[in-house]
Amino acid sequence: MRIGVLASGRGSNLQAIIDAIEKRTLDAILAVVISNKAEAPALERARSHGTPAVFLDPKTTADREAYDRVILEQLRRYDVELVALAGYMKIVTSVLIEAYANRIMNIHPSLLPAFPGLAAQKQALDWGVKVSGCTVHFVTEGIDAGPIIRQAALPILEEDTEETLAARILVEEHRIYPQALQLFAEKRLTVEGRKVRIRENKSPHGASLLASDS
Repeated sequence: MRIGVLASGRGSNLQAIIDAIEKRTLDAILAVVISNKAEAPALERARSHGTPAVFLDPKTTADREAYDRVILEQLRRYDVELVALAGYMKIVTSVLIEAYANRIMNIHPSLLPAFPGLAAQKQALDWGVKVSGCTVHFVTEGIDAGPIIRQAALPILEEDTEETLAARILVEEHRIYPQALQLFAEKRLTVEGRKVRIRENKSPHGASLLASDS
């Protein structure tokens, strides 16, 4: 499976994907990393692992749809089968969503549908919830509203700040994002309305993936 990653920042989830590929727990090739930020550390991560790293300047296009058409050209150029958003700070338009229907994943630092959008950790603390976590979902035109693939939960501690909660959630993000990508690589995901069905897999890869949850 050929993965294309869209990233805007440091790329820690990108690194988790790279690590999983190198450990062979993710049967994929990182085909290209694309960023809307010229200085995004994610681009350097890609280059250091021999992956094409492409900066596309949003200022050169008329609107978000035109920008996504430029991205789509690059994804097709590198024969990308699945798109993974990794800290990508732009709203994806119907241009990409229709071209890659149920083939764009995102990871969000809350237990969706709670606390979509920005500052999810702050939202959780402000509401006083006792449990938070992260969610891998397919991308639709609603913000963080697509069908849920995988989630990880953790308790919110009394002493948690926005920064400490974000750091603890990030550990879980790095664990479950490659898992969700592997499920797709194994063709085990079926979208039925709002639900994602995960078929059982008896292969060694499937067994190791499920065992990592325990």
